[in-house]
Amino acid sequence: MTAWAPVEHTSVGELRGPLIVVQGVRNVGWDEYATIVPESGERRHGLVLDVDRDLAVVQVLEGTGGLKAESTRVAFTGSPLRIPVGAGWQGRVCNGRGRPLDSGPPIFGDDSAPVTGFPMNPTMREPPAEPVITGVSAIDALTTLVRGQKIAIFAESGLPHLELAAQVAAQAHTGGAPFNVIFAAMGLTHADAAMVRDTLERRSSAAELTLLLNLADDPVIERLLTPRIALTVAEHLAFDLRRHVLVVLADMTSYCEALREVSAARGEIPARRAYPGYLYSDLASIYERCGRIRGRPGSITVLPVLSMPAGDITHPVPDLTGYITEGQILLTREVATYPHIDPLSSLSRMMRAGVGAGRTQPEHLDLAAQIQAGLSRARQAGELADLVGESALSAADRSYLAMAQAFGTRLLAQRPDEARTLRETFERAWQVVSTLPRRELSMLSEEALEARYRGTS
Repeated sequence: MTAWAPVEHTSVGELRGPLIVVQGVRNVGWDEYATIVPESGERRHGLVLDVDRDLAVVQVLEGTGGLKAESTRVAFTGSPLRIPVGAGWQGRVCNGRGRPLDSGPPIFGDDSAPVTGFPMNPTMREPPAEPVITGVSAIDALTTLVRGQKIAIFAESGLPHLELAAQVAAQAHTGGAPFNVIFAAMGLTHADAAMVRDTLERRSSAAELTLLLNLADDPVIERLLTPRIALTVAEHLAFDLRRHVLVVLADMTSYCEALREVSAARGEIPARRAYPGYLYSDLASIYERCGRIRGRPGSITVLPVLSMPAGDITHPVPDLTGYITEGQILLTREVATYPHIDPLSSLSRMMRAGVGAGRTQPEHLDLAAQIQAGLSRARQAGELADLVGESALSAADRSYLAMAQAFGTRLLAQRPDEARTLRETFERAWQVVSTLPRRELSMLSEEALEARYRGTS
């Protein structure tokens, strides 16, 4: 019995941006993997985006530069794109398609998996639980990451969101449980890529990191694969090797712009701001590949990082991301110090499931609520002071302004290379609330106040 061999097609009808249209195809399906061989003999790779009768639209991962329709051959493999999975990804630096950039050998695995992943059975999902400690006080205290959660970082243009993402990736841990980080970078400049590699070098050398780097001058079409390859690797590490995995996706705005470019090349009818109408479902197919499975100890936590064009939170990318994810951490220019997190605009909807006695501190939720309430009151007092002057404020209002200043200097402000323990974060949080009179701390229990409060009544 002879082995099946793919049929080569030479009837390439059109080259359109990163796409080629192949004529006369049969039994070709959507998302099928293809190899493209130009006249020079080099092999390129592609995925089927659309099939209409005997026409197949193929996206070329390396781009169509140098291809000629009359001399290009295309062969379809009959299956989706698969990658090797396993522990071999740990400690590796690769490009956006998973090809090594660290002078190491190609990555091999005991098994392979399709980059599109497998849908997780909803009845087998476990709710997110237990914290992921980032070492960034403003996040750990007020918007705690929870294992199995998806939470986004939104940043106004020009703010160091990539530095914060790299810091979280370098410092994050689960308190001793088996842990890995996968950092998928999309559309980075060479300078930014060098910064990310330097920041994550120690974690990479410890074989706790997988770094996928898609650069700004790499083929745009590769950018669409990068987050899916990252999540395919994460799924095997989490649910087969039983590890907790944090997947950082930065910058998802670059990914969406690549999706828009491919959509335009396909001639699709554009929706909001020329993005395709299926942007929501496409983002959901990425973000929803997180979580926990009943009976298995591993988890996948997804942290998408995206810049907001012109600082517009209603832009389609942050807007749709906000609908899908379970919270957001907002970086704004109104906060002058790194990491520029706006605590009143940030939220972790899963935080309650990951903090408290036996996880972080028994008073964690109450302490976070007290700080949030105090900052809200301080904002109101600041607006009033702009009208009547600070000297006209009540003593209570002035204490809230002092509390906001203490929050900015003692808890929020942090160096990009500074990793704080939970103990240090809570000590700083108590120093912040201690600037208020004891009678103002209505959200903290008497037991917590007796044990920790250092101020005067």
